[in-house]
Amino acid sequence: MRFLFDQNISHRILKCLPENYSDSTTVKKEGLINATDIELWEYAKTKAYIIVTQDSDFNDLNSLYGFPPKIIWIRTGNIKTQSIADILLDYHVEISMFISDDNYGCFEIFKIKP
Repeated sequence: MRFLFDQNISHRILKCLPENYSDSTTVKKEGLINATDIELWEYAKTKAYIIVTQDSDFNDLNSLYGFPPKIIWIRTGNIKTQSIADILLDYHVEISMFISDDNYGCFEIFKIKP
């Protein structure tokens, strides 16, 4: 899976993910920290990344422009980086199905902190 993690998710997440996520990257790693959302959108589209974010801006772009890129919107509030990685692993099967389905552009994960 090729994820581009938005700047609201720590670049340290790459160390928390298993091998099958090794093609993933972060906004920081790609030198895009000061890029606008639309610039990140275009970058992800061009490089075939799925954007992983915790804010609604990319879902709004998805509504305006369609997809690709696809969006994984993690709606949990502030949680630890490892917890975000755990969520992605917990939803691995559903995320795989989402990626292969041409009918959907945003996969929303809503979890309330325990």
